[in-house]
Amino acid sequence: MVIVDRELQKREQSGAPIRVGVVGAGYMGRGIVTQLLRPPVGMRLAAISNRTVEKVERILLNAGIGHFLRAGSSAQVEHAVARREYAVTDNPTLLCDAENIDAIVDATSDIEFGAQVAMRAIKHGKHIVLNAILDATVGPLLKTYADRYGVVLTYTDGDEPGVAANLVRFVKSIGYEPVAAGNLKGLLDPHRTPETQKAFAQRVNQSAEMITSFADGTKLAIECAILANATGFKTGKRGMYGPRCAHIRDAAALFPKEQLLNGGLVDFVLGAEPGTGAWVIGYNEVPVNREYMQYFKMGEGPFYVFHTPFHLPHLQVLNTIARAALFHDATVAPLDQPVCDVLTVAKRDLKSGEILGPVGGFDYYGVLDSANTVQQERLLPVGLAEGHRLSRDVRKDQPITYMDVSAPRRDRLCDVLRAEQDARFFAPTHTPSVAAAAHASPIARY
Repeated sequence: MVIVDRELQKREQSGAPIRVGVVGAGYMGRGIVTQLLRPPVGMRLAAISNRTVEKVERILLNAGIGHFLRAGSSAQVEHAVARREYAVTDNPTLLCDAENIDAIVDATSDIEFGAQVAMRAIKHGKHIVLNAILDATVGPLLKTYADRYGVVLTYTDGDEPGVAANLVRFVKSIGYEPVAAGNLKGLLDPHRTPETQKAFAQRVNQSAEMITSFADGTKLAIECAILANATGFKTGKRGMYGPRCAHIRDAAALFPKEQLLNGGLVDFVLGAEPGTGAWVIGYNEVPVNREYMQYFKMGEGPFYVFHTPFHLPHLQVLNTIARAALFHDATVAPLDQPVCDVLTVAKRDLKSGEILGPVGGFDYYGVLDSANTVQQERLLPVGLAEGHRLSRDVRKDQPITYMDVSAPRRDRLCDVLRAEQDARFFAPTHTPSVAAAAHASPIARY
């Protein structure tokens, strides 16, 4: 970003770099920490939290960092940061509470854990980069809290929603109307499981559940929900269209024009080159513009495909952090009321009494639909599905509703936040746990 880099240079020269706390040291957390250790101009890693501190320490030692502080209080974190040392801990609240940390990156994929981190960070004045499943499930509500406390809540550049959101803003800036945006997908099989994906997961050093969530379409649906809620674009039908094509430039002619020109679409293309990145369709019917666009090999018009042929979240997250801290600018954040949501669909025949496992497991996959439909049909959001017990059988490839399950027994913050979100944006709400939202605001706990 041509403005961001110069402002970061000023921070570097003034000795006031952006101080970043990272929560999670898994696959993505390790990549982000590694980049922050370079360190980038105008930005510094301040502290890292992980459930197992030894994993964090190994990352630092492997990077040649032999001196760091294992912190047991926010004061110790603050002391380390003030001395430009690294703090490590198993308690993420210490990062949220430390006064000299500017931004928190949630590099986990856990909705309940992420909800607790986000609420604590917001209350303590930290900009927060959310994990995907939390954003897709309760991002619109969390945005209202972030606005109230004067901090930036955002999802990350480098993952497809952030890359597409950047393109949307670019297309608007050149006078074209963005009418669609989305992902490129190489494989989509909703019935993939950790067993089918085990070998590939081992080769790429990721968990089988995470890789399964990519293959079965759940992560795709989550990402498109984030993008829809940040742009106002809708889904053309349950599950999206997902046309197959040879190259992303062909996508301009693959979606219903009446839907493109009636609020826009989020969607994906299957099997298209360049195989990765994100895309936006821009609309402009000015004849002179059409002449120029044909000359510059952008197609016949009036629909034109703009695409970024890469997405590198562990690198591009640095721009997200900088934009939040320097300009109070979110890379991608909910506009207001939810537009799309991700429902839960049975991956196999499920029996009454079974307890639903994690996203990317053996039990269910996620599908995108309109948020209004998810509310009206009382569909179980995929982000909340884990831990629910089935109260009746559900056939393979059938949506799971709130009537089909009983809620987990423990008081989960993510359920409370979702109930509050439903009550705020949908009237009357169809979520059975809405009574939980009538309690004191959940941010009071933090």
